[in-house]
Amino acid sequence: MEHPESLSYELSPRLPGAEEREVIAQELSLHFAADHLSMDELEERLSLVYGAPTSAQLHGLVADLPALDRRKLDSGNSPMLAPSALVPNRGVVIAFMGGAERTGSWLVPRELKVWAALGGALIDLRDAKFAPGITEIDVTAFMGGVEIIIPRGVRVETIGAAVMGGFGSNAGDATALDPAQPVLRVTGLAIMGGVEVKVQKPGKRTLKKFEAAMDAVRRYLP
Repeated sequence: MEHPESLSYELSPRLPGAEEREVIAQELSLHFAADHLSMDELEERLSLVYGAPTSAQLHGLVADLPALDRRKLDSGNSPMLAPSALVPNRGVVIAFMGGAERTGSWLVPRELKVWAALGGALIDLRDAKFAPGITEIDVTAFMGGVEIIIPRGVRVETIGAAVMGGFGSNAGDATALDPAQPVLRVTGLAIMGGVEVKVQKPGKRTLKKFEAAMDAVRRYLP
């Protein structure tokens, strides 16, 4: 890996602010948790974060690193809003005697129907974009399962019923009361099946490495 001091920078007269430096320090910590940096390399770059004289030099400390897999790290990034005009009104996900999934970066329809019979469906919203206001997901699970993974910062309303099955949620941010923040309303019925709404937690190894990285960050705080 290229030594940070040997990186070439495009000089910028703008002096980085404290918040900008913190963002880069946290990003370096995530790279350490993802095994893109050793502890020595992390500490070396952190020592440059708080001394970088220009914004270009500061961002150069992460420019040569691989892209982060946010699905594996799940750093808790807040959901992003999409312009209302670009969000589809309706969508459907069907899993019949098999599996169906919707993951990655996508626009969540204002009304999404999810139907799983003798199969399973995964709806991953961590990198998705929402329309302002309420997004409704109506779920029917018959002898099957539906898993909905949400990012932090989304308020969740669950109105569902289960017959010889389960319909539950252990996710949602009750403090997300800003009208601009998205609200996810999950409704439906599970018959001899299950529906679960949850926040995906990072693995123990990732948490342990991230905590070690943040300890290193605190050592370099001015």
